[in-house]
Amino acid sequence: MTAPASLAERERLAAAGALDVERLRASFPILDQEVHGHSLVYLDNAASSQRPEAVIEAVSDCYRTYYANAHRGVHALSERSTDEYEAARGKVARFVGAGKDSEIVFTRGTTESLNLVAQSYARPRLLPGDEVLLTEMEHHSNIVPWQLVCEQTGARVRAAPITDGGDLDLAAMAGLIGERTRVVAVAHVSNALGTVNDVAAVARLVRDRSDAAVVVDGAQAVPHMQVDVSALGCDFYAFSGHKMYGPGGIGALWGRGELLASMPPYHGGGAMITRVTFERTEYTVPPHRFEAGTPSIAPAIGLGVAVEFLESLGLERIERHEQALLSHSLEQLNDLPWVQVLGQPPGGESPRAAVLSLVIDGAHPHDAATILDEQGIAIRAGHHCAQPLMERLGVPATVRASFGMYNTHEEVDRLISGLHEVRRIFG
Repeated sequence: MTAPASLAERERLAAAGALDVERLRASFPILDQEVHGHSLVYLDNAASSQRPEAVIEAVSDCYRTYYANAHRGVHALSERSTDEYEAARGKVARFVGAGKDSEIVFTRGTTESLNLVAQSYARPRLLPGDEVLLTEMEHHSNIVPWQLVCEQTGARVRAAPITDGGDLDLAAMAGLIGERTRVVAVAHVSNALGTVNDVAAVARLVRDRSDAAVVVDGAQAVPHMQVDVSALGCDFYAFSGHKMYGPGGIGALWGRGELLASMPPYHGGGAMITRVTFERTEYTVPPHRFEAGTPSIAPAIGLGVAVEFLESLGLERIERHEQALLSHSLEQLNDLPWVQVLGQPPGGESPRAAVLSLVIDGAHPHDAATILDEQGIAIRAGHHCAQPLMERLGVPATVRASFGMYNTHEEVDRLISGLHEVRRIFG
């Protein structure tokens, strides 16, 4: 690892509003290692990011010094666990602009959050012939839960098209929203193309044409840009801890308070009740209505620390840094005629997050990923849990490089060199 920048250099970067990336990298112990004899270049952040020392220590400290079941006991350890767990909820609420802490439901991640909305909000409301509108760029986690609930209710799934450049076709989407539309579910950022969808514009389309709920998969947005659910105008917003430098196995669902209050529970068990008899059960209020059983206490606390870590750096600074990495990558890739970059400008018109999906002439993505791994470069190869999108683009799979706040321009250069090696072998 490169030696940390001097104090004077760090002050210069801070004054310029730039991230001190080398100092930042020192906060992530996993990055300081070699893979196959090469220093690690981790470019699989869209799948899962790494964790800073502060998050690791927070989880460890919980288990080491005060862990007990939250909301259960009156002894000191239980009370502290409860306080720390609920404090984490408040941090997450602030992070996404929620009006109340009680609008944040802790889940295992984006997938469970979307399933919760499908089963607790949509299922009681859907009738045969009703419609759930998605887009062609959705992750499977924002497709399959809706297919399941439509099979259960007789409703049907429809998909708004994307353009050849990888943008959501808002005009076509508007034409698909009608009186039978009950849910519109859309990714804030495409995990495969990096397309940043104008969620506020989608919400306005929906409000003008129906009373459908707007559900947002925010997994790829919250680590990379400022998110304000009130400004977006959506009804539900789902995201995961492991993609935003937090622990695995924890995520959150933001929902409008009045909608959450109207929804039946998704799971049953302890903590989500006020009274149980063999004849009937009375459920408690949100968010605990949706958090049956012993919660993921330490991961939730770690998620709260991850939020503080992101806020301390500033989402605008993180976004600027990652956009600089994206620009540097595209400049280099423009000189490689044997690499096709899917869904990036000039073909696309919407903003893009720092995600690159590549097709390499003559090389299968899995082979390319193996060669890159031999050089210590971790990328993703496959359909990225977005098979309908791959079909729309006419490819079975891609090589995906996805950047995070700790990646550097030098690592971009390593990736380009690695692609040249792929070309040499398969050229």
